[in-house]
Amino acid sequence: MSMAALFRGYRNFYKRSNKHVELSLVSYRSMASKTPVGFIGLGNMGTPMARNLLKHGYPVIATDVFPESFKELQDSGAQILDCPAEVADKADRIITMLPSSPNVIEVYTGPNGILKKVKKGTLLIDSSTIDPAVSREMAIAAEKMGAVFMDAPVSGGVGAASLAKLTFMVGGVEEEFNAAQELLTSMGANAVYCGQVGSGQAAKICNNMLLAIGMIGTAETMNLGIRLGLDPKLLAKILNMSSGRCWSSDKYNPVPGVMEGVPSANNYQGGFGTKLMAKDLGFAQDTATSTQTPIPLGSLAHQIYRAMCACGYSNKDFSSVFQFLREEGV
Repeated sequence: MSMAALFRGYRNFYKRSNKHVELSLVSYRSMASKTPVGFIGLGNMGTPMARNLLKHGYPVIATDVFPESFKELQDSGAQILDCPAEVADKADRIITMLPSSPNVIEVYTGPNGILKKVKKGTLLIDSSTIDPAVSREMAIAAEKMGAVFMDAPVSGGVGAASLAKLTFMVGGVEEEFNAAQELLTSMGANAVYCGQVGSGQAAKICNNMLLAIGMIGTAETMNLGIRLGLDPKLLAKILNMSSGRCWSSDKYNPVPGVMEGVPSANNYQGGFGTKLMAKDLGFAQDTATSTQTPIPLGSLAHQIYRAMCACGYSNKDFSSVFQFLREEGV
């Protein structure tokens, strides 16, 4: 029996029972909880997120522009298709995890995009970090096709994605949040409703601006302490038991040799790329300008991360700001 037929059966049952319950799309999707989920964007974040959906019993139908990214997920049991439109033809819940606003626009509205074959009632969840205005544009385009678009950017990085401990900041129609939450909590520890479409992106931009400022402050502090003769592990220990403690010092220390399992212990490979941080800070700068909000430290952080990109740090983790400050002497 098709899901549509099952839905009609439930609806008729309720009518016969005189309960007059109007089953919403949310209820429909809840009944269809283990039907295939589309996933587009199998990069450092997308692959572990899609793998966690598989672990929770969701059949995954996926695609990516880079064929080499398919194999790991395919070996885990995912079905791989050629383009986003094909995914949209086979799934009525689709998650996208893409690097930038232009990528999102292409995947949704391009010649082989999702909206070319999207089915009415499809739930579209975009976990990319992009310009909030683009999220709103995609929501309007999806609505014209009878689909529902929600922005749900993440915090936590690759490690949290692998361990299903991400935090999702969700914007969109509140009545659809439960349907989105069902999927998001299979990939993360928290899913927080922030308001209308674009508000998830707004929350993410604010978080990442603070993250960048905190990382630069930690890197400066550690570099100064080392030059004053302090052992970096000792300094980190003192900071983390004192008022200077922050996530960058305690969980993601930028100094090689201080912590295991973080990018600084692996020549700043993996993690959250410097060019992505520069992109997010650009969004913060743009939105601050449009809202006439002073962000002096955010603006300086943006300048520093742009300078890092110009000096060859683009593909290193954003904690490589320690190496940049130490070696470039800005």
